Amino acid sequence: MTQSLKFYTLGLLISVLSLPLAAQQTLWKPVADKVFLQEKSELVHTPTAVTQVALLAGRSFAVVDGTLQELKEGSLQPVSDSPAGIQKLEVIGADAWVIAASGLYRFGGNSWEKLSEETFVDVCLHQGKVHAATREAIYVHETGKLTNIEPDGGYLSSDVTMLMEDGTQLLADPVKLGPITAIASYSGTLHILRPGKLVQLSGKVVNEHLIDWGNLPSKTTYDLLSLGSRLYVSTDRGLGVLRGASLQQIKGADGLPVEDTRELAQGFDRDVWIATTRGAVRMLEDDWHYFGADHWLPDNQVNDIAVGENEVLLATEGGIGIIRYEPFTLRKKSDHYEQWLEEYGHKRMGFIHTLYQYEGEWVREISDNDGAHTATYLSAMSYKYAVTGEETARQEAVNSFQAMLWLERVTPIDGLIARSIWSRKGDKGAMGQRGSGGLPAKWNATADSLWYWKGDASSDEIIAHFYSVALFHDLAAKGQEKELAKEHMRRIAGYIMENGWVLIDADGQPTRWGRWNPEYLLRPYGWSDRGVNGLEALAFTYSTYVLTGEERFKKGYEQLVDWGYAENTVKQKNTFPPSQIAPWDDNLAFEAYNTLLRYEKDPILRSFYLRSLERTFEIKRMEQIPWFNFTYAAMTGNDADLEAAVQHLREWTLDCTEHNFANSHRDDLFVEAGYTSYEGGLKAISPRETAVTRGARRAIVLDGGQNSKRIMEPTGFIRDYWMGRHYGLIQAPEANDRDLLEVDRGSGEKVGAAPYDGPDRPDFL
Repeated sequence: MTQSLKFYTLGLLISVLSLPLAAQQTLWKPVADKVFLQEKSELVHTPTAVTQVALLAGRSFAVVDGTLQELKEGSLQPVSDSPAGIQKLEVIGADAWVIAASGLYRFGGNSWEKLSEETFVDVCLHQGKVHAATREAIYVHETGKLTNIEPDGGYLSSDVTMLMEDGTQLLADPVKLGPITAIASYSGTLHILRPGKLVQLSGKVVNEHLIDWGNLPSKTTYDLLSLGSRLYVSTDRGLGVLRGASLQQIKGADGLPVEDTRELAQGFDRDVWIATTRGAVRMLEDDWHYFGADHWLPDNQVNDIAVGENEVLLATEGGIGIIRYEPFTLRKKSDHYEQWLEEYGHKRMGFIHTLYQYEGEWVREISDNDGAHTATYLSAMSYKYAVTGEETARQEAVNSFQAMLWLERVTPIDGLIARSIWSRKGDKGAMGQRGSGGLPAKWNATADSLWYWKGDASSDEIIAHFYSVALFHDLAAKGQEKELAKEHMRRIAGYIMENGWVLIDADGQPTRWGRWNPEYLLRPYGWSDRGVNGLEALAFTYSTYVLTGEERFKKGYEQLVDWGYAENTVKQKNTFPPSQIAPWDDNLAFEAYNTLLRYEKDPILRSFYLRSLERTFEIKRMEQIPWFNFTYAAMTGNDADLEAAVQHLREWTLDCTEHNFANSHRDDLFVEAGYTSYEGGLKAISPRETAVTRGARRAIVLDGGQNSKRIMEPTGFIRDYWMGRHYGLIQAPEANDRDLLEVDRGSGEKVGAAPYDGPDRPDFL
């Protein structure tokens, strides 16, 4: 056995042993972290529309205001001697063929050649020669000149009633090619697109009867693209696809995101790019990628597309969208996001923060849920350390763990936690004036007046502490850190139990959402929360008992079970009415599942929790979010659509800025076969087509964004990836090339929020 195989076998064994007892016999198969092409976006805004684009010999060109311009270092520069009124650019071989108001030109990158003064509409390569079409004729370019291909005596008709016995035709009127709007070479034959009709030029015969089966989706037609066995026709109601003599249709119901299709371009990997009036579409053999404004495009009206080697230019009414493709693994992508957190300044004293624009600069948001947001990163680094043994990951976890400790130690009451902490001297922006449930924010000053801590903590903050700190204890903590983790859980759980399963704030009143008592959960007012809040209480009580061994927590857990809390978890996930669906509750529930099912071994109680997880996962399954799928797979051992969940990670965008996105206009809003929508979602939208988000990360939200004025922390990806690695759901990448495992370190250019400049957080170690 080779050394590498030994390490692989050991890693696989550790992954299996990491699973909860019931999940050690698995029905899922691990997914390889294979190399994939990751999109990167760049936008070039222009004051007027870009109508055409081209990639020629590694150079990028665009048509703006009818003239050719070259894109250099993010700006457009006029090309000398460009004709005016350019209507079309088509790169064939080493030249760009340019159709302008004054005629047809050939551009070699540095020189121009005028070939004709006629008005042309399209060019294509046919049988190794460039053919160019006017509205009524087709010319071939050979020996340096254009020649009309019309035969002596004119074209013949495909109408058999015109055919004489000797093979000649009796024609009352000459057979015309036009009106021509586009041409393409398919199956060795020139095909001609007329308005609403496809014909072919078979030798001398203009064949108007080439289609034996099928019709175009619409009479409003735009472009042709020949690719292998297919000839595509764009229309305003979908694509027509000619295969042999059969004309088929591709519409929204088939997966086409936008039916109003215009220009077509061959991709770099047997794919087709489609310009539409509402974004761009990449059609692959078994998938569809939709690219819209504001992330991928300056404007949704796409006028033209040019494709090079792993690079795509998209001409829009507002400028040029550039999409580049780079080989990545998920490991490399996680490294990208870790570097993003550093470079953009999401970190502050161990906390993780969202950024927002304030008076012209990026600042960190001191939010309602700094503990919950930091908990995701704490769990991510704990998982990473468990997988890699890297001390840097462990130190990141320790730093965030201390931030979580501080949220409890900053308050004057043992066991009471703060939502967040504001530095009077170090933080920028505005202190939030709104609290949970629309109530005013409850800020409290510390005795030394250096800090304000935000009160009215809720159940989502509480379960985040137990979920992440218990994971840290089990996977990354050492020595005193373990004792502090247990003490942290002991203090919070004990305080809640001592106050009758209610979180009492510094003013002596219950917080708005910190309620797990039967007087709330088992009566009409809190009835809709009885499942998820009960699940949280069971999780934080039992995990504290397991780690501390204190009988009072075991008795508290048994009391909850006697009240029926375990049974109530089975239907904790609300699906109706819509007003009762709180998307963030899904995140809280899965934090509780991850905590409770790791520790509880009693088969009767586990049966309640597993049924709860089964029901909840079935509801969430259509969204294919790894946080849900990985939890289900790890805790049950059952099949969990892991391929789809891992693909979801591959489709995250590298840019964490919350650009606006819109999908509600799309024509492909349907639930995929094999899934059921229980919450009213029309479609699970790819993260490529939305924005980086956190928490439950609902995939059924069609429209959103923050006008590019907020930057989200990408901790959800980092946590999900390393969670998948920890449980063996994702295999380690086979690639050993550093460029496929890590991103280049930053240039040092200032981006994001300025470093925190204020008093330090207390050190508890």
